[in-house]
Amino acid sequence: MKFVYGKQDMPTLLRSQETCWLLTNGLGGYASASAAWSVTRCDQGLLVGARTAPNDRVTLVHRLSERLIRDEEVDYLSTQEFADGTPPEEGCRHLSSFVWENGPVWTYEVRGVRVTRRVAIAQGSNTAAVLYRMENTTQEPCVLEITPWLSCVPRGMALQEQQEIRWRKNRLGTKELNVCFRTTGNLEWKELTWQTLAYRDDEKDGRTAQGLAASHGMVWKCAKAGETIELELVVSTDPIRTTGSKLLERQTRRQKQLERQGGFRHPAARQLAKAAADYVADRWSTGGKTLLAGFPYFGDWGRDTMIALPGCVLAREDYETARSILRTFLAYEQDGLVPNLFPEGESLPQYNTVDAALLLINSIWLYVRRTGDRLLLEEAWPVMERIIAAYEAGTHHGIHMDTDGLICAGQGLDQVTWMDVCVDGILPTPRHGKPVEINAYWYNALRILEAFAPEMGTDGSRYGSLAEQVKKSFREKFWMGDRGWLKDVLSGTAADTQLRCNQIWAVTMPFTMLDPEQERSIVDTVYRQLYTPCGLRSLSPEDPEFHPTYGGPQKDRDLAYHQGTVWVFPLGAYYLAYLKVHGYSQEARRTVLTQLEPIEAALREGCVGQLPEIYDGLNPGPSQGCFAQAWSVGELLRVYEALEKGAV
Repeated sequence: MKFVYGKQDMPTLLRSQETCWLLTNGLGGYASASAAWSVTRCDQGLLVGARTAPNDRVTLVHRLSERLIRDEEVDYLSTQEFADGTPPEEGCRHLSSFVWENGPVWTYEVRGVRVTRRVAIAQGSNTAAVLYRMENTTQEPCVLEITPWLSCVPRGMALQEQQEIRWRKNRLGTKELNVCFRTTGNLEWKELTWQTLAYRDDEKDGRTAQGLAASHGMVWKCAKAGETIELELVVSTDPIRTTGSKLLERQTRRQKQLERQGGFRHPAARQLAKAAADYVADRWSTGGKTLLAGFPYFGDWGRDTMIALPGCVLAREDYETARSILRTFLAYEQDGLVPNLFPEGESLPQYNTVDAALLLINSIWLYVRRTGDRLLLEEAWPVMERIIAAYEAGTHHGIHMDTDGLICAGQGLDQVTWMDVCVDGILPTPRHGKPVEINAYWYNALRILEAFAPEMGTDGSRYGSLAEQVKKSFREKFWMGDRGWLKDVLSGTAADTQLRCNQIWAVTMPFTMLDPEQERSIVDTVYRQLYTPCGLRSLSPEDPEFHPTYGGPQKDRDLAYHQGTVWVFPLGAYYLAYLKVHGYSQEARRTVLTQLEPIEAALREGCVGQLPEIYDGLNPGPSQGCFAQAWSVGELLRVYEALEKGAV
């Protein structure tokens, strides 16, 4: 899709910074800034590189300041707010358009001088480029001056103290963190100067509201009267052996290829296919591929990966990446669990999730059904059997099968479902006991092993018998016939009957336990109380514990995170459930397509071309949390896949 923002979208300094953009490099690194070319968060920048892929990331080139100079007149193209009383750079006043298609393009008009800016990022390298074209139609020369500002800190940190910044053998930065520069303009090294940036979007979330950046030089080029010039600036953690033009050409070609992956027809689906690829990254510690959960905050997590993989990878028919991810998780199975966090450096994997292992089995099912990859199935089979055995016998975090066949999980302060917040010893969403979606995943996993067993030359009847017991217990204990929906958890507390979105997965897994009337009642209930065009509420607004807004300090955000906040990713399951209970009829398809139309607006807001993590619970408006979230993109792409290709 092509997204065009004009003056009407960016009439003020504040409005011009509402939308941001993202380019990723396949290592976990990225480039990101606002549509106005400002940084409104400490973890944005022209070059946020990965020292160790994918999570050891550092903010290197934080921003570029740009000026047009004619005689005594100086006009900024860049935009930036400062926290020390310095007047803001307001290049947004001259910004006539911001366009996103295969990357960001800005066009400025400054009294007879037109400047366009493009940004490109390399794949598999911490390298980014900015390309300028300046058309000077005036009768006097004009100079374009570009000043790089560095922060050289780990991603997510705001620099608070000045550091030693030095120029060493074509590198600029600190002793540990530095970058190379290459330009087709004139490069001049200047006296070290500092500025204090204001981070508007961090401040509203209670994060650090300001940080330092340093400059030690500038790039410039002059356009004579009536002349058109081009200028490139390439920055990298490695010696630079390419040009900005080549990077831009490769990026454009790759983006067009990604848009075709999966063979989608709908423009929004094609855009989501491009967006999905942004989350695929190398993981050096395992030698394979992984999926990052979201930008700019999150790394690769087991649960998020298994939820996002069917849409972000399988729906795009990127089976090589899927196989690599699955083999990594299979290799790291331990005591029937798979990592929620992979090791970085000398740290050990963290196995603090109940759902990732069961969802791994589901992902293997979906992958093998599509590819017929028997070698992967043979590799996965003993691991899947160990997972089932461990859940039956009991493993860490209180995960075990009760006498009724249902799975219990959680103990103490361990939060092992996706509603996993623990803040200051408080569990805002205590789900210790038998969570509804976990038992839906458990039943699904048992049926998958029953179905795979003949292919492995073994008898799967034991899995089938256990699945029957689970089904009987689930229907007896979770279904509330007087209300027409499922309990959220079996714990003997008031949390049991809270109306939450988790029950929707009991309708959408490949193998389910409920009858058609029950499934339809769940879908209708979820629509009435949890559905919004932006996502599903995590708790009914009628619940006394409902939090209508998300924001403020970390504790306030955590207390609201799963207490009514609207999440985008369960919306995919809702639409798939709606199609299922209506028999994939043409009328149902038209209804879902109509209800999906606001997604195109969501793709314009927040991070252009992406879908966010969350919205406020009562009145979803501006997006919150991660501005680009893998499982949001993946789950909505699965809906388009179902609409265009049928159930997969």
